[in-house]
This record gives sequence, C-alpha cells and structure tokens, in this order.
Amino acid sequence: MEWKLKFISEEDFTEHVRATIEKYGEKLESFDVKRFNKNIIDPIKLIFDKTVYRSTWDEIVSNEIFRQRDKANNNDIGYFHQRIFQYITNCHVPENGKEGGWDVIYKNADGVTLPDGDVVHNVYVEMKNKHNTMNSASAGKTYIKMQNQLLKDDDCACFLVEAIAQRSQNIKWETTVDKNKVSHRRIRRVSLDQFYALVTGEEDAFYQMCMVLPEVIEKVVNSGEGINVPEDTVLDELRNIASKIGEESESLAMAMAVYMLGFNTYSGFKDYLKEEDVLEEAMLKRLYEYAKNIREIEKNNI
Repeated sequence: MEWKLKFISEEDFTEHVRATIEKYGEKLESFDVKRFNKNIIDPIKLIFDKTVYRSTWDEIVSNEIFRQRDKANNNDIGYFHQRIFQYITNCHVPENGKEGGWDVIYKNADGVTLPDGDVVHNVYVEMKNKHNTMNSASAGKTYIKMQNQLLKDDDCACFLVEAIAQRSQNIKWETTVDKNKVSHRRIRRVSLDQFYALVTGEEDAFYQMCMVLPEVIEKVVNSGEGINVPEDTVLDELRNIASKIGEESESLAMAMAVYMLGFNTYSGFKDYLKEEDVLEEAMLKRLYEYAKNIREIEKNNI
C-alpha cells in the first residue's frame, strides 16, 4: 500500500506496532484450565451469564478468556498511545519516572498558541487512556504536579491528554484539590485527536493513523515474527472434567465442571471425586492434573 502518513514513516509505525504487540507478552500465551482459574472464577456468575445471554459453553468460556486477557492489556495500549510520539518531530518521551515523570514533552521553537491566546514553547503531557480512570485523589495529585511545573517554567502549558475523551476538546481542566475547585488557563484537558493535530500540524492526523492501523497490525501479526498465536484448551479440559463427573445431562455435567473450579472443597461438591483418594487441599490440583493428563493421552493416541 502507498504510505499516507506524513508525520511518521511506515518503518517507524510498523516497528511501534510490533513493539506494542510484543508488550502483550504472556497474555498471548495459551489458556488451560489452571490459568483460566488462576484467581478462582465465579461459577455462579459464569452460569448466569451463559443462560441469560443464551451463550454456548464455547462462547462463554471464550468471553471469559478474552475478559481476563483484556484486563491486563490496558497498560500495553497505553504504551502504544504514549510512545508513538517518540517518532514525531519536536516530541520527546522520557524514560519512566525521569524528567519529572511526564509521559510526553513537546517543544516548539515557533511557539504553541493555546485556545485562550497564550503562546508557550513547552508542553508537558500526562496521558490517560480513558476520561474516567482517575479518582479524585489521583486527579488532585496530577493537578498539583502541573501547578508546580508552571511555577518552574513560565513558558509552558500542561496537558491532561485523554485517548478516549468524552468529546474532541482542548479546554481548561477544572477539578477539585483539597475540596476546592481549581482551574488555570495553561492546565488543559485535551482529547488525543487534538493533541495529534497540535504536534503534527494536521487536523485529522489521529484519524489518518486510525485508518492505517488495522492493516499494519494484521501485517505484523501475519509475519509471525515473535508473535504467539494462542491455542486455548480450557473448553476441552472442562469437558474432560465433566466426563469424570459423569452426569447424564451434558449441560449439567459442564455446569458441575465449572462449579468444581470454585467449589471443589464445599459440602456436596467435594463428594464428586470421592472415589479418588485426594485430600481437600489437593483437590484443585488433582482436577488440573486430570484435565491435563486426559488431553495428553488423547494427543498421544492420534
């Protein structure tokens, strides 16, 4: 394809996408029952969700795996949003915890004109993925950090840049510090599209990036270089546990297999493996081993 982005090269953008995918790391590793149940799932919720949403076991297990992976991926997407600016002219991305702990520092010798008419040459950025991810204490701490930066540098503005803002905006940030409402014309709340426009000089720069992103991600994933493709075995292993339980109804057997992940030492449930000489504290380990061993036996017989 013809590369259309003027503010970042195809090579740099592709490398950044690759680095972001590599950040997924262990989240791309396959899920087995043991990993699926690492924090002990809530069997009651899982069964409610399956029935109310009229999902199959395959769908509900896949959704839960996706939820667990997704919960751990927010920092990786934050990496993408922040570190792309290292490739954009006049932007600098400090190492974590250094240079005041700012996510991005933008310096423009020609000056940056703010909506209120002020002209500054330095912009210090704190980035957040979503507009509602900061509680009042965190917001207050961030605002005080920005106030202190204004005291140290009278030729600057400080931006709270939100990847997913409520709307496209570049406004004074109004928040509460020590129960007092505060605002300053050089402490601003800025949506990511408007920050892209500011640093690239192209009003729709963020839109342009979004338009090429899916194809570049697909190209990097398809290249297979250092990218793991998960092969989840949770459903097969749950079926193995269900077959051990031996209920006549397949639906109830699968429900029992899910129950056993959370309730294997509870009265009534622990009796389902009573023919096994297993101590209560080792019951869950025995379930994992049983599911895994059956799968390995089946694999070896192919």
